[in-house]
Amino acid sequence: MFVPGPGAYLINPSFNPASKDNLSYNQTSCAKSKDQIEEQKVRMAVERLKRIEARVIAHEMAHKVVGGQYAGAVRYEYTRGPDGRLYITGGEVSIDVSEEPTPEETIQKMEIVRRAALAPADPSPQDLAVAQTATIKEMRARLELWRKKFEELEKPSQQNKLSKVA
Repeated sequence: MFVPGPGAYLINPSFNPASKDNLSYNQTSCAKSKDQIEEQKVRMAVERLKRIEARVIAHEMAHKVVGGQYAGAVRYEYTRGPDGRLYITGGEVSIDVSEEPTPEETIQKMEIVRRAALAPADPSPQDLAVAQTATIKEMRARLELWRKKFEELEKPSQQNKLSKVA
């Protein structure tokens, strides 16, 4: 085959673009290329699922570790990957936000609950809502504690007033 133009030269004289051998080679090459692209898509999807899984596990374990006795069991959601394997793609840890018998105990507990809710590097909207609930309950407990202390301080003052009147 000649390439026209100045300085024409012979390129692969046995090459005939219309030959059957060349067409079957192109079809085989194309099929291999499609298979390779499909394999690459599967590998990329699996790698993405592995990254999600690692992030979810770290997120939920942060809640669990910081929440201690107030954190429940970790529950995961799974997705089947293109390789047939199950990957963790979601999860949750329940956190007990109930108030304790005394304001002091409630304050201690809500501090832990808030830290547990905010423990992951990327808290979810649900995590932020739990932290907000814990903060409100802690503030109420502090208010109750201050009210009791104020009443105790007022008692001697009230008794002094009564004894002066009598």
